[in-house]
Amino acid sequence: MKRIGVLSDTHGKLRDEMVEILRGCDVILHAGDINTAKVMESLKEIAPLYIVRGNADKEWAKGLPESLSEEVCGLRIFMVHNKKHMPKEMGHYDLAVYGHSHKYEERRVGDCLFLNPGSCGPRRFSQPVTMAVLEVEEETGNFRVIRKDIVQEAQVSTDKKSVPEVTFSVDKLRLILRDVDKGKSVSDIVVKYEISKEMTEQICRLYLTHPGIDAVGVREKMGMPRDR
Repeated sequence: MKRIGVLSDTHGKLRDEMVEILRGCDVILHAGDINTAKVMESLKEIAPLYIVRGNADKEWAKGLPESLSEEVCGLRIFMVHNKKHMPKEMGHYDLAVYGHSHKYEERRVGDCLFLNPGSCGPRRFSQPVTMAVLEVEEETGNFRVIRKDIVQEAQVSTDKKSVPEVTFSVDKLRLILRDVDKGKSVSDIVVKYEISKEMTEQICRLYLTHPGIDAVGVREKMGMPRDR
């Protein structure tokens, strides 16, 4: 039995739970938006890695392919970050892997299984943090997909009296986004700018999943008031 770890949209974050799952896998598939070369190298140390470039992957990732067509553990696999860029005919593949939406999806079309493992990077609002593991029978080529729900951090309070953290200016937010571009970790940004981890992850998520957005745009999407 071979095990294939499938993940996407890590956006610079390697969770301990995710790493523990991957240590039991023979191969890793990553469908893009990995965010930093450091994360990619860490995954390569765990198991052989097949990876494609995502829309949020910057200059460092220019050498990564936008799509892959490979035979892995006996399965014919096609992988791309955004499913809109998949070929129209997928009948000769056993598995099509993609990401981008951060939402887990698993559906079969003919002989091909389409799989989006979701995101196991920084949590985006209330969306679950997920990945998948494939168990492949080498003798028959049969496989099954196991969804993995990663333990999440404390949920955002739903108390209407709670007030979002909106005290920092556009100038401060520009500095934060500049550090994101430099590959600074969430924990580094939390310490440097003295803002909560939850707020930092939300800023990073909005910035990395909306190419071209600036500090003003991030503030607007977070519902922050304009600077006076």
